[in-house]
Amino acid sequence: MQTLLPQAERIGALLKARGETIAVCESSIGGLLSAALLAVPGASAYFVSGAVVYTRTGGDVLLAIPPEARQGLRASTEPYALLMARTIRARLGATWGVAETGASGPSGNRYGDAAGHACIAITGPAEKAITIETGSPDRVANMRAFAAAALGLLEESLSARAAGGEGGARA
Repeated sequence: MQTLLPQAERIGALLKARGETIAVCESSIGGLLSAALLAVPGASAYFVSGAVVYTRTGGDVLLAIPPEARQGLRASTEPYALLMARTIRARLGATWGVAETGASGPSGNRYGDAAGHACIAITGPAEKAITIETGSPDRVANMRAFAAAALGLLEESLSARAAGGEGGARA
């Protein structure tokens, strides 16, 4: 957690300075992303809410994504992460949405992805998705790596926007 806090503090400062908010949807990170963002004093100024959506049932109940929106999409992919990020952002009325879906380990997921695979998406004023492959079966290390990557993507998007850029290419 200590390695995530400097990133979370910078993100919190950017969000607060602009009066923007964030909503989070995590899967294999298990809440680390939300915990890092909430560990920053004053997080209530920008953190709307977060959800750990670990199963299809959890997604059905917490996100209420209609089956037709998921048609043709497989979990643990960039398009699915974007769908999750768009949905959590819209449902909670946040400026930004961030989502992660993957396989932390020690084995892969039921979709055929190896441990160490995650897809992370940011949506809002800018939109981008990335895939992370650590190649490691170490569950805790993967969770930390995925959370750091999510914070990195979010900070990159916020910083690029602050500098007048797009904040990332549309995915």
